[in-house]
Amino acid sequence: MGYERRAFLLIAAAGSGGYAWWMRHGPAPPATPSRVNIATFDAHGVQTGVVEVEVVRKSESEWQKELPADAFSVTRRGDTEFAGTGAYDKFYQDGLYRCTCCGTALFDSRTKYASGTGWPSFTAPIAKENVVESPSSYFGIQQTEVKCACCWAHLGHLFDDGPPPANLRYCMNSVALRFVARVS
Repeated sequence: MGYERRAFLLIAAAGSGGYAWWMRHGPAPPATPSRVNIATFDAHGVQTGVVEVEVVRKSESEWQKELPADAFSVTRRGDTEFAGTGAYDKFYQDGLYRCTCCGTALFDSRTKYASGTGWPSFTAPIAKENVVESPSSYFGIQQTEVKCACCWAHLGHLFDDGPPPANLRYCMNSVALRFVARVS
């Protein structure tokens, strides 16, 4: 075996070991509360109040029975759908986007914009109470994960490359959302 190949294998093994150590000893995910405050919205998209609710907790097998395979993989395992494949990437009807797992209102179509990234993108959630933003890491790259506050479904990520004035892009997975048309 040549020197270059041995060096490559040594570097690959060290990198894998370092990544495994970091995954075990890196930052702990935030604790899931038992109750949360959720903003509620009527069919017109008007906020009707803020209520305290129990966090939705189900076993993995219960979620698997209720959700299509792609939605389960994204919302419960933190996967990401392929860019440009989601139903809501180029979808611009008027309404609300709700959590596919629990129905919590998450985004208003009025904050949706064409980001050109291949995923539905929003400038803000419908209510800060309804989402949880927490630091996450993907192969050492620091990100901000966005989850539903009511059931802790993985929705997508938050980036700082959105349009002014806030420059925020809530980059969501279509399978994590369920669109409900606004009642006129």
